[in-house]
Amino acid sequence: MNSDQKIKVVILGSTGSIGRQALEVIDLHADKFQVTGLAARDEWEELLEQIDRYRPAAAAVNDGEAYKHLREGTAGKLKLFNGVEGLSELAALEEADLVLIALSGAVGILPTMAAIRAGKKIALANKETLVAAGEIVMETAAAYNIDIIPVDSEHSAIFQCLGVSPQAVKNIWLTASGGPFIDFSQEQLQKVSVKEALKHPNWKMGPKITIDSATMMNKGLEVIEAHHLFQTSYQQIKVVLQPESIIHSMVEFIDGSFLAHLGVADMRIPIQYAFSYPLRYNSPAAHLNPLELSRITFVPPDHKRFPSLELAYHAGKTGGTLPAVMNAANEVAVNSFLNGQIGFASIPVIVEKTMNKHENMEARSLENILMADQWARNFTEDLITREVK
Repeated sequence: MNSDQKIKVVILGSTGSIGRQALEVIDLHADKFQVTGLAARDEWEELLEQIDRYRPAAAAVNDGEAYKHLREGTAGKLKLFNGVEGLSELAALEEADLVLIALSGAVGILPTMAAIRAGKKIALANKETLVAAGEIVMETAAAYNIDIIPVDSEHSAIFQCLGVSPQAVKNIWLTASGGPFIDFSQEQLQKVSVKEALKHPNWKMGPKITIDSATMMNKGLEVIEAHHLFQTSYQQIKVVLQPESIIHSMVEFIDGSFLAHLGVADMRIPIQYAFSYPLRYNSPAAHLNPLELSRITFVPPDHKRFPSLELAYHAGKTGGTLPAVMNAANEVAVNSFLNGQIGFASIPVIVEKTMNKHENMEARSLENILMADQWARNFTEDLITREVK
């Protein structure tokens, strides 16, 4: 590609928090990036507005009813796709150079694989894809010589800190804000409302990831993601709470040196870096002023109050289809909490019960992974239905 050509971007999850912020980045650098594909789950009205503004070559939704509205609203002006198969077709769009995977949940697996096989650069904001199918995804990316650039602030930080010395890493330190309930007792956690759980102290994110941050499952998913992205053992991946969300993660090297990535809590920074890598451009985000920092705090996570982190370590170390099962059970449990069916503290309890009932299989095929994912969803839904009664 010539340096004066625009990078053509497909955004899967364009109506979500990451997708909207990605469009802000593209707006700022309209001379460098061009939207060529947009996709949403079922938010067809917002997607229509985005289509009208950005004029992509194609769009997709993962919902049949939304697809009907989208088709009526666009009247044949662009290619339209539907369902997971449609998301995969959009991810492999011939004219695309880069695909941002900003879908929520395991639905991102097949579109990510399709983009890799089509030779697209991947900006990955969907950690569940690597949690459930990390081994297959990373092996396929290596076979096709495809770059997977992480968008999560923590993994972007690690990616940037590793530099030219990945072989000299002693430990990776994933930082976590601790969420809104960092100081809550177990009794207080039993009474947490949906409204309270959706108020993250530092980051502006979608509902699912915000709840995961509150339970610490998000950090657990990131541990598994880091294992696959950076080919690092679980013993080398440490988690530390950094409540101010100033240090986004650190790399400890064998000579005793630490490299830390600092910045304001703004997802547009890692999104833009994934788009521009290895270059850096001006960002719409505010710049950190070190002179205004009153303190930077480090606190160990409390595994007793937030058992989700330990569940994720166990799933990752066990391997096979257990990470996919844990991820699927968590998706169902979080959705049930958001819908008012279960309490906040019940989320990890339900996830653990599902994990304990799973007969683990090898995760060497997508068929096994997707089958385990569906089993976990069915089992968890049945479990919640029984317990709610």
